[in-house]
This record gives sequence, C-alpha cells and structure tokens, in this order.
Amino acid sequence: VPLYAVVAAGVLAHGIEVLRGRPADPSEPVAGGLEWGLMGLVVLYALQASYSHDFTNALEQLVFFYVPFALVFVLLRRIHWTRRLLLACLGVLVALAVVFVAVGLLEYSRRELLLNPKVISANMVESYFRVNSLFFDPNIYGRFLAIVMLAVTAAMLWSERRREIVGAAVVLAVLWVGLMTSISQSSIAGLLLGLGILAALRFSVRRTLAVAGALVVAGAVFVLVAGSAIRVDLSSSAQADKATTGRYNLIRGGIDLFDQRPVTGFGPGSFALEYRRREKSSSESAVSASHTIPITIAAEQGVAGLVLYLVVLAAALGRLFGRGIRESPARMAVAAGFGALVLHTLLYADFLEDPVTWTLLGIGTALAAADARSRTGPPPGRAGPDPA
Repeated sequence: VPLYAVVAAGVLAHGIEVLRGRPADPSEPVAGGLEWGLMGLVVLYALQASYSHDFTNALEQLVFFYVPFALVFVLLRRIHWTRRLLLACLGVLVALAVVFVAVGLLEYSRRELLLNPKVISANMVESYFRVNSLFFDPNIYGRFLAIVMLAVTAAMLWSERRREIVGAAVVLAVLWVGLMTSISQSSIAGLLLGLGILAALRFSVRRTLAVAGALVVAGAVFVLVAGSAIRVDLSSSAQADKATTGRYNLIRGGIDLFDQRPVTGFGPGSFALEYRRREKSSSESAVSASHTIPITIAAEQGVAGLVLYLVVLAAALGRLFGRGIRESPARMAVAAGFGALVLHTLLYADFLEDPVTWTLLGIGTALAAADARSRTGPPPGRAGPDPA
C-alpha cells in the first residue's frame, strides 16, 4: 500500500509538469524494443483476461501489479541517477534489509511467524523452520536479500577505502544469516549467478566460466554419487517431485496444460485453477504458478504470451548488459541483480508481478542512456551526467 501511494505521487507530479507545459527532456531515454515489449505484454494480458478461467485473479494481477509497476518503470527511467542518489538508495535498501533480517531472526528464535498461515503450517510438519520476516513468502524474502547483497558486493568490489570494504563485508555477513534462515534454495542460486556475473564483469569472463563450470560438474557428480545423503533422488517421477518439493509435478502439469491449448492458453491467472482441475484435486499445492515462469506463461497465455516474454527478456538483457557496462559499477550491480531475479523466476515465480523487476529495468535503462550520452556528448543546454 505505501508503494502505491509513492507511485500515485510520482504520477501526479509528472501530470502536473505536463499540464504546466514543461518541455520534454531531450535526455530522456528513447523508447525501444524493451518498452514496446513490456507494453505488449501488459496489453496482451489485459485482452486475454477476457476469457480467463479465473477472471478475478487476472483482474487483480493487472490492477495491482502490471499497471502500477509499469508506471514505476516509466517514472524511474526518467530520473537522472547521480552517484549520490544511487548511494542514498543503496543505503535505504541496506537499512531495510537489516531490519527485515532482525525480524526474521526474532521469528527464528521464537519459532513463530508473523505472516502466512501456509508457511506456519508447513513449519509444523517439517524438520526445519523457515522464516519470512515481514514478507508473505520466504522465497520472495530471500530474493530481496540476494539482490541487496549483490548491490553491496558491487559497491565493495569497486571501493578503494578499507573502511567501506570492511563495512560492506559485515553487512553481507548479516544478510547471509538472514538468507540462510529463509531456506530459499532459489534465492541462493540467484545469488550465486549474480556473483558470477559481477566476477565476470570485474575480472575475467573466461576464468569465471571455468570456475562455474567446474562447480557445476562437481555438484552433478556429487548428486549422482551421493544424492541420497542430501535426499536428492531423481530415479523416478515420484522421487523427483519429492526432491524438488513438488516442482516436478507442477512443471509437468504446466506443460500438459500448454499442450491442450498452445495458441490461446487458459487465460492469465488461471494456472492454479486449471492445474487442480486437471489433477482432480482441491489441494492448494499449485500455489499460483508452475514455479517456472515460462511454463506458467505458456499455460496461461499460449504461444503469443511466451514469444512476448522471450522478446522482453532478450531486450532487457541487451539493455542492461549493453555497451559501456564495465565502466559503471551501478550498471553492473543492476545487471547482476536482474540476472539473479530471472534465475529465481525460472525456479520459483513472480516476474512482472514483482516491483523489483520493473525497478531494475527502469534504473538500468536510465543508466544505460546516461552512459550513451556521455560517449556522444550531452544534448544542447545540458551538462554531462554525473558518473555513477
């Protein structure tokens, strides 16, 4: 709710500027493939909601997520992100993350959660205890911590002051403890990918790929040889589903739904309803997605939705990892955070439903445009951008 108030204030301020006849800012980024792709996804979602088998859920997603967060993207890409502003935002993120971790540790020490009855019930029957702090979902809590950790790591990698490096290391240690109490495997995977991106950009792509490849091979060998020691058994569908905490059946069910309606899909927001209907179960195990965003989109929106998703993803990666990224620690932090988020959505859910996605794209777009202007020279009547 506070976020909606901030978005409304930003839109109102922009509207007042337009009504006063303020001339367009010549330094504002020009709309490209990313902007058109995002608009296409939102419009397609709205059109397909008309035949969704769960219209109420589709309407809620559109009104509370897609439309307001698209406005966030539009507003953020217009901002001139100076180094001072970026550091101030990073400070706010770190402060929030530390508060969230403190709440999470309190939950962990008391073995009591503040939110989400489903997680509370799950903790009662499992041998481990997951915290979600002030988030409704432990995995979204873990995603937030992972992205903040990547931003702090980027600042630490390019800092030359020992005090700043030590302070960043302390913050990372605190956030790591919080991430561990969430027991979010998808968040840890996203964090590792983001760290790999930062290492490749800061040091060497070839060496980073070599180390990552070696770790993947070692992990695969360990799972094949001693998977039972960590309860990872992929020998059958039932065991695979158990090892992936239900994701295997959800993914298989999503693929089957796509096979039934590959062109139109069952409509936005309908995955959980159709999955339960297909399995002839009233169980809430389907949650709200297949835990793999492309499969969820394919089942709900068909080929058109899947193609637009891939277009947006390609355009976003091209924008964030474009020319000049190695000269901007801020751009590298945004790119690493987005990479971690994309992997997280492949293992869990919430791509355009998460405001962090739109925020990273908006800031990354503004920074990329500022870098492009710095190489070609500022527009008439404007000084060059403050390097970030």
